Amino acid sequence: MNKSIATDSLRPMTEVQVRQTREFIESLKEDCQTYWDMVEVGDVLSRDLTITPELVILYADAVEDYTPWYEGWKMNSWRIEGESPFGGAIVPPMMVSHFVLSVQFDHTKPFAIGSVHTMHETELLEPIPVGTTVTISAKAVDKYEKRGRRYVRHEVIVTDVNSGLLYMRELRDIMSL
Repeated sequence: MNKSIATDSLRPMTEVQVRQTREFIESLKEDCQTYWDMVEVGDVLSRDLTITPELVILYADAVEDYTPWYEGWKMNSWRIEGESPFGGAIVPPMMVSHFVLSVQFDHTKPFAIGSVHTMHETELLEPIPVGTTVTISAKAVDKYEKRGRRYVRHEVIVTDVNSGLLYMRELRDIMSL
């Protein structure tokens, strides 16, 4: 590590972490907008995500959900087919929902300030097999005010990249300053 880079001694950082942190802090000086001002009704953002066995095991460990249906990975054997009532190993039902925020916010725009996730409805339609690549799409479908607060509503769909099979739908509201 470059000795000239001063960081908090309680949080040792690599040169890459220091650079990324400084770039992020510098980006906060840009003209930040509220989420309300950044999003227009009709805006669609999407992203592909390959749901690897390793990603599933990290998520399952983090939420302490040790259901054997999710096991598409085994020590010293690496990737395995796994077993569930749906055939092979499946993705924990709410795991993909955690990745929606990485789609809803456009990382090419300045940092959005003052937003809170306030409503969330999820409809699970099909189990997602471990190893699948999905497309997560979020469309801004409404902007409204309620009790003096501003909200942006998104419809989210999760589909199989190859077959187009619809796995999941969500409706989400974000309250903005």
